[in-house]
Amino acid sequence: MCALPVYHIYAFLVNVIGMMAMGHPNILVTNPKDQNSLVKAFKKHRPTFFPSVNTLFETLLNNKDFHKLDHSNLLSSQGAGMAVLRSTAEKWKEVTGCFLAEGWGLTEASPLLTWNPLDGTGKAGSIGFPLASTDLRIVDNDGLPVKTGEIGEIQAAGPQIMKGYFNRPKATKEAIVNGWLNTGDIGYMDKHGFFYITDRKKDMIIISGFNVYPNEIEDYLAYHPKIKELAVIGIPDAKSGEAVKAFVVKRDESLTEEEVIAYCRKGLVGYKVPRIVVFIDEVPKSTVGKLLRRELRDRE
Repeated sequence: MCALPVYHIYAFLVNVIGMMAMGHPNILVTNPKDQNSLVKAFKKHRPTFFPSVNTLFETLLNNKDFHKLDHSNLLSSQGAGMAVLRSTAEKWKEVTGCFLAEGWGLTEASPLLTWNPLDGTGKAGSIGFPLASTDLRIVDNDGLPVKTGEIGEIQAAGPQIMKGYFNRPKATKEAIVNGWLNTGDIGYMDKHGFFYITDRKKDMIIISGFNVYPNEIEDYLAYHPKIKELAVIGIPDAKSGEAVKAFVVKRDESLTEEEVIAYCRKGLVGYKVPRIVVFIDEVPKSTVGKLLRRELRDRE
């Protein structure tokens, strides 16, 4: 089931090249934002493989008709393009019975770098293991490798890494250092070799010298039963440098700002609790369904 635009490298590699190379047909859903047409396609074709992004998985999970479908044919679901929230992966498994395997990569890596095992050993919340012939490492701000479990920027090396940006030698020199691609993603590796994305480096919020990752706050808030969608960004603050601001789409109209903040105080340390909560009708997304925190920052 291809519910992503094929001009985006994710669908182009996985659906167009990958599936066709193995002889699998693709069901093209031209307007996945139309929930009814997407659910009808699932009902009619009963796909075995569904690659998508977190927001589209959430859209389907919020659709009652999708819950009623027979998903026994679904063998594999893949999430990439943006971080898959742990709550989304858990609900997807509950509704469809299918493990949501998260993969990770970027355009500069053609684009895949990691993927979770599909033999039952994959971990929800992890981006899995590096692909064959692919090396990953975590480095600090000085470009030096950190210890297992420590957070830093993920660097990648392998045959799928780009040669450089077209006619942009300076940008290429900054992106590729000593053969390693600076991915701009912050994460860590556990003792079993599974990698985890904490957040995008440019999205990181620094509060009184502490690093705060929007994904962590979004992942926690996504479990709130009255929240449908949300996004977290950092805003300037005279006292602490930056503060957390949450943009929330309500699932239940009774939800209040005080309720959101009180919920955060139960499970997050004080400096990670949103200072401001704003209710909006829709979280801005790209044509692929990626959360656009940049657009929210621009509005600020």
